[in-house]
Amino acid sequence: MKITENSITLIRPDDWHLHLRDGAALESVIADSARQFARAIVMPNLKPPVTNVELAAAYKAEIEAALAKTAYSGSFKPLMTLYLTDNTSAEEIKKAAESGFVYAVKLYPAGATTNSDAGVTDLLGKCRPALEALQQYGMPLLVHGEVTDPSIDLFDREAVFIDRVMIPLRKDFPELKVVFEHITTREGAQYVRDAEGPVAATITAHHLLYNRNAIFTGGIRPHYYCLPVLKREKHRLALLEAATSDSKRFFLGTDSAPHAKGLKEHACGCAGCYTALHAMELYATAFELAGALDKLEAFASLNGPAFYGLPHNEGQITLVRQPFAIPEALSYTGNESLVPLGAGETLNWQFQ
Repeated sequence: MKITENSITLIRPDDWHLHLRDGAALESVIADSARQFARAIVMPNLKPPVTNVELAAAYKAEIEAALAKTAYSGSFKPLMTLYLTDNTSAEEIKKAAESGFVYAVKLYPAGATTNSDAGVTDLLGKCRPALEALQQYGMPLLVHGEVTDPSIDLFDREAVFIDRVMIPLRKDFPELKVVFEHITTREGAQYVRDAEGPVAATITAHHLLYNRNAIFTGGIRPHYYCLPVLKREKHRLALLEAATSDSKRFFLGTDSAPHAKGLKEHACGCAGCYTALHAMELYATAFELAGALDKLEAFASLNGPAFYGLPHNEGQITLVRQPFAIPEALSYTGNESLVPLGAGETLNWQFQ
């Protein structure tokens, strides 16, 4: 990594948590990720969800066809995932592990977030064959770490998930590789830091930069609404400390999630922040605010591949210190537009 007064050069990063959607939406957003990242773990929560290897192969082909229409064909590799259900079989996990293109399986507790209605209702009760196979084949389980019990406060659902799900899961499957996706709390960061066995976590740029005040400053700001929701300042600071630490357990996952402007600015607005356009500029901003730009390469380019057992990328990217005005809106599908996170704000870094 090379840092000067006006530039940062680092090994080409990967995005270990990305929503690309499908159809016209996919074609609208794929270039933003491919421009910056060499690889991305692609989320399977489509309608219908990607629940088996056959569907993952078809989705991979659709992504590659969309890439072929951009300037980045051949320079970006989608790493596919399966959507875990109560009925996912050990045989399907075996097929995934042997496929050569499925890299992980995603746990969505039923009803936890966008398109999670087909998610798991009883992880340790109904998914044991799949979990045993995941542990056997060394394939990571990616968890959306929130309980969906309506009696639990929205801001406490991640901490409760650790007690109710993560600790029992790790006790029964101690060698299972688990990625605690998009952690948002001090409890989540401390759990991942101290847990025994192969446990890691992704952290988004928006959870490093903003606390929950961002959703309500000057009124309700729906483009800052995501799940898990932004938390208190003490949690943001804990995430920043984890991301900029020497621990190899924390790495980049944007959780970039495109939704049409009309569906965000809605009586029941969709959860998700679109950050693929300016992901590395956002992360550089967060790391600079923490006085830790020298830690960015490990977080963005090295820790993720190491956890997944993959080599880091050979190429490099450069960010230069010059103003980057985040567009107010981007073209999306049909007549709809897409509002990127921080629209109208200016960042100090720009991807070259």
